[in-house]
Amino acid sequence: MGSNTLDLEQKVFTEPSAAQHDGIVTSPKTSDSVAEKEPEPDLTYDTGLKAWLQVLGSFFLFFNSWGVINTWGAYQTYYEQELLVGTSSSTIAWIGSLQSFLLMMIGVITGPLFDAGYFRALISFAAFLLPFGLMMTSLATKYWQLILSQGVCVGLAAGCLFVPSVAILPQYFRKKKGLANGLAASGSSIGGVVYPIMFDQLQKKVGFAWATRALGFVCFGTICISVSIMRARFQPKEKRKLWQLSSFKEPAFTIFAVAMFMGFLGFYNFLFYVQSYAIQTGIVDSNLGFYLLSMLNAASTCGRIGPNFLADHVGPLNMLTPAVTITAILAFVWIRVHTVPGIIILAVFYGFFSGGFVSLPPVVMATMTSDVRNLGTRMGMVFAVTSIGLLIGTPIGGAILSDTNEYLGVQLFTSCCLTTSACLFTTVRFLRSGPNLRSKT
Repeated sequence: MGSNTLDLEQKVFTEPSAAQHDGIVTSPKTSDSVAEKEPEPDLTYDTGLKAWLQVLGSFFLFFNSWGVINTWGAYQTYYEQELLVGTSSSTIAWIGSLQSFLLMMIGVITGPLFDAGYFRALISFAAFLLPFGLMMTSLATKYWQLILSQGVCVGLAAGCLFVPSVAILPQYFRKKKGLANGLAASGSSIGGVVYPIMFDQLQKKVGFAWATRALGFVCFGTICISVSIMRARFQPKEKRKLWQLSSFKEPAFTIFAVAMFMGFLGFYNFLFYVQSYAIQTGIVDSNLGFYLLSMLNAASTCGRIGPNFLADHVGPLNMLTPAVTITAILAFVWIRVHTVPGIIILAVFYGFFSGGFVSLPPVVMATMTSDVRNLGTRMGMVFAVTSIGLLIGTPIGGAILSDTNEYLGVQLFTSCCLTTSACLFTTVRFLRSGPNLRSKT
């Protein structure tokens, strides 16, 4: 969510360590023999060119997964006004929601593939599938063609990039894990700035087809950078379970999963419809309207790095709950915004605070999981639940818009979903630490 910024999640790595060798009861001669046959690898963390190159590579994976997904608002507006005139907003929104759904849901499959050693295969496959999907989108003229090319192909490719982008960094970072993941995750919001501007400007000058192809070329080139510099450091020895249904017996875990579902059920409606709202209601012209999403994603870059840094000091749940609460308040404020400065400020603030909402949940999950070996499994289950909210949320908003022909219903739906999510996160916080407001949770 994005989404995209998950540190710790998805993988558990069994690393050879000095303690493991010291724990073997052998004679000095046998110990020396073992050391000769199995030299201990260099397990230096948090430093070195190779480690920071993984951050750069992960940045481009985020750039081309959530970054591409965050560009959908520009396509939604274009399809409504040009390519799919006469098609309802709800129907068009299914293309974008399918992208988000597949990005999250496919993680249940790509996680075990990463565990099995297919890291480079996953990102190499995405380096082909993502540009291919965009090239086919550039040729599409009918709705079903866009579903297959932009919805399915792009969504699957983004899903293949997402898990590797968050799973590789814990192999290289420990103390600076939050910083490394925050920098990498900023790729999703920066992609959400670059790609919409590219699409808007090129679409005006060379047309929809070549504008979309240009995005495909950029995707291919930047993913190739990741393929060339990223390397898995070691392979996990334990295979991850796909499901651990016993986790739902924990009230805090279950409420957290429902909170994620409700939050993402409403969250993306703002990103999908704020441009068309601002243009159709006459607040801004089409030129400025296309930049609203880029402004939002630019602010989200700071919203992803800052709260994650503070979470190491005050507790991730203590940062997540206020972030969701303020995002919900901003969704209500959306109802009363009717001026150019107002819509720009709203987009910037929504981007900043929602950046914490989409980046902090994995960190919270890490603190809620007592046995780190189950973290990937539990995270996968939360992703599966969240993906359903992503799939149906924006089409519901579009259906409301089509029935009423007014944006008030969409705005209320968005704000009510986020408010429910904030209340549920608050409940999780009190279940874990009680009324002690100073508890680092």
